[in-house]
Amino acid sequence: MSVSHYFDTMDYGPAPESDSEARLWLARHADGFGHHIGGRFTTAAAHFDTAEPATGKLLARIAQGSAADVDAAVAAARNAQLDWQALGGHGRARHLYALARMVQRHARLFAVIEALDNGKPIRETRDIDVPLVARHFYHHAGWAQLQEREFADQAPLGVIGQIVPWNFPLLMLAWKIAPALALGNTVVLKPAEFTSLSALLFAELAVQAGLPAGVLNVVTGDGATGAALVAHQDVNKIAFTGSTEVGRLIREQTAGSGKSLTLELGGKSPFIVFEDADIDAAIEGVVDAIWFNQGQVCCAGARLLVQEGIAEDFITRLKRRMQSLRAGQPLDKTIDIGSLIAPSQLERVRTLVELGVKEGASCYQPAIDLPAGGCFYPPTLLTNVHPSSTVATEEIFGPVLAAMTFRTPDEAVALANNTRYGLAASVWSETIGLALGIAPQLKAGVVWVNSTNLFDAGVGFGGYRESGFGREGGREGCYEYLKPRAWAERRQRVAANAANIEPAAHEPRSATGLPALDRTAKLYIGGKQVRPDGEHAQAVFGAAGQLFGEVGAGNRKDIRNAVAAAHAAAAWSNATPHRRAQGLYYLAENLSARSAEFAARIAASTGVSAGAAQAEVEASIQRLFSYGAWADKYEGTVHVPPLRGVALAMVEAIGVVGVVCPDEAPLLAFISLLAPLLAMGNRVVIVPSERHPLIATDFYQVLETSDLPAGVVNIVTGASDSLLQTLAAHDDVDAVWTFGAKARSQAAERLSAGNLKRTLVDYGLATDWHDAMVAEGPAFLRHAVQVKNIWIPYGE
Repeated sequence: MSVSHYFDTMDYGPAPESDSEARLWLARHADGFGHHIGGRFTTAAAHFDTAEPATGKLLARIAQGSAADVDAAVAAARNAQLDWQALGGHGRARHLYALARMVQRHARLFAVIEALDNGKPIRETRDIDVPLVARHFYHHAGWAQLQEREFADQAPLGVIGQIVPWNFPLLMLAWKIAPALALGNTVVLKPAEFTSLSALLFAELAVQAGLPAGVLNVVTGDGATGAALVAHQDVNKIAFTGSTEVGRLIREQTAGSGKSLTLELGGKSPFIVFEDADIDAAIEGVVDAIWFNQGQVCCAGARLLVQEGIAEDFITRLKRRMQSLRAGQPLDKTIDIGSLIAPSQLERVRTLVELGVKEGASCYQPAIDLPAGGCFYPPTLLTNVHPSSTVATEEIFGPVLAAMTFRTPDEAVALANNTRYGLAASVWSETIGLALGIAPQLKAGVVWVNSTNLFDAGVGFGGYRESGFGREGGREGCYEYLKPRAWAERRQRVAANAANIEPAAHEPRSATGLPALDRTAKLYIGGKQVRPDGEHAQAVFGAAGQLFGEVGAGNRKDIRNAVAAAHAAAAWSNATPHRRAQGLYYLAENLSARSAEFAARIAASTGVSAGAAQAEVEASIQRLFSYGAWADKYEGTVHVPPLRGVALAMVEAIGVVGVVCPDEAPLLAFISLLAPLLAMGNRVVIVPSERHPLIATDFYQVLETSDLPAGVVNIVTGASDSLLQTLAAHDDVDAVWTFGAKARSQAAERLSAGNLKRTLVDYGLATDWHDAMVAEGPAFLRHAVQVKNIWIPYGE
């Protein structure tokens, strides 16, 4: 073709990036890669082949990790951890800075390897992935430098097992290992089976950059290798990014082990366009939201929600824009869409699109050229999609957009939240008040206003609901790799001796000599005292074994009723922090007025001295005051990422939280677990101490004379273990906290996997509820909220 032809047609000619350096590196490992353990490549016992997604050609031979390989890597990480921690923040900052510079020096090599191994366009690896990788190491070098001052009350977790996916192999590596290493941990990384090369290259170059042996270890392999890492008893934390199904299995497998866990899982993110949006800008946003990385993005804007008044025009313009998209070989710098990762993924996308059409959707695919061979699939738009159809509810993980319409902002929110996921969302409107009014209503961990797919090392990323829990990036991401020093010093609780219970010798008598009127404490649900569903009661005995009274024995239906009442009290989550503070102060006031009565009950129930009982009541009043103080002071922050805009990190209530209290310090523990949740706007279903429940039933009257709305606090007495199982398995409970026997922690974590609710458990470790450093403050508040980052670009 002549130059004049290209000027006349504006066609692009091919502009391939050279892969010569990458091929030389691969040639040096032509006999097969080993694992990277203890600062060197090992000799692998078994290998598997990995291919270029765009051509199907053999790319490299990757080591298949065994349980023995994982053992060796964990041992190397354990041996290096104390010295790495002892190096101090400045020393670690120097190493992370060196890693950032190493990435920049080898940026071209990393970009080409990533494009070959993953199939994504070189423009994305070169201009987005690799620069963000360097940014993460620079940013976390700063946290290492500041650790001793900013996280003085925190300690590293130890050895971290990390499992990353195939869609952003190098970037996910940086997201995970940068904070882990910065804060004094060591790492065993298991890259995705399909895309291990950039992790192996990174580990090799990290040694050249001076990273001490054993600080970073890479074990490659399939799912069995990852399972061995998850199950390893000497790993202190698992950080996983991948599918919701695998995340649920990891939650079940780690239950009760004491391992920390963060899960960044699937999504089905809404892309909401209002009538007053800049349509051309929004269409470019759609291109970035769903066809970036061929739609193989967990936060891809896969559901297009357009207001009816502009829907027809918007879809027409979008189809026109789709016609100009270019698909081609990943190393061609002129293409927009590369290859899907593997034939299995290509078949999944095809199958789901065909199913969507069978369910009534209309399919549009532009007439663009696709390369022969490889795993290419055209950009696809499905219209006339029903909100309950498969393509609107299931994560496709491909270049497929499902479009729907809405009429009002409320309908847009309802459609957007009509998903089991909650990772991200985009809102497009030229009315900033409308956009910022919608953003807090969306059940998503990240919301982009008039933008999409913005990421930065200083801004937290993570989801709600079945998109997982935990955050990566920013200060909130640092806490995922730390533990409170005060909690680290807890010891296994000593099981209380069973009371020597003797039946009452005679019926209780009143002052008149007549039988006393029976009084069985009821449950407290929806602001009212109610009888238990089963009409059963259980005896409560005092410290000396005497019959002390009876309480209602709650069951599964009582928990269901309490959860329903808590959901009906959703306005509490939208109450101002000042309003919540006043509620807690008022509870403290009313408890103070009855302090002598509560102290007498505690002494008679638990057997502690009158002075100790009074001290517990006073500590409970102080704790209510503390969380009243925190209610309007534990706030979000404003991040300033490297763009023209800000990201608002807003703390939001989790929702409905189930709590099961321990037996020790029955009033103080009850208040210590209830108050932080109330302060942050949660509604609570709480099971008090099974041995000493009358202290909590006395608290009903404190609640009834307070100004908390009905349903904010619901108290169900009964068998703690049974009620915990119901709460942990309940799909309308958003989080569960339990302190007490170790078996409770295991049950809570295992059963929470159903809807991937957040948990706070103690693994049977004793908490000194009188020690404010252990039992009060930000450590509890962090578990009582989830952070939503709202990105707001500004300027023309």
